[in-house]
Amino acid sequence: MSCAKVVSQFEVFAAGELGRRRTWSDAEKIRIVEESYRGHRQGSVVARRHGISRALLTQWRRAYDLGQLDGAPTAFTALEIAPDPMPLPQGAPRGADTDARVEITLANGRRLAVRVDIEASALTRLVQVLERA
Repeated sequence: MSCAKVVSQFEVFAAGELGRRRTWSDAEKIRIVEESYRGHRQGSVVARRHGISRALLTQWRRAYDLGQLDGAPTAFTALEIAPDPMPLPQGAPRGADTDARVEITLANGRRLAVRVDIEASALTRLVQVLERA
């Protein structure tokens, strides 16, 4: 009768390494976020490379886009407001034309046509996506 030895592989962690949280400076976060924006579908790859979760990278991206990371670039775009092309008829309440649209030309040359009653936060997200792409 033969006895087979069972060998198992295990890792030994030094005391204090389990559950340790790493703190990232804003400069490191910015570098990682900018790396994740290069190329197509790089978020998960970059997160894995730096040992962070995809959700954390998404939070950093959101903060970066809102300019909340110290040192993140902020962008200003020139805006020209033109007079109304047609005056509203007498007695018509302001905002009565719910299908009215405004056209915005972005710094990269793309044009965006949106309804005049679009929420500012939704418009901000659209512009950010179109400026980045």
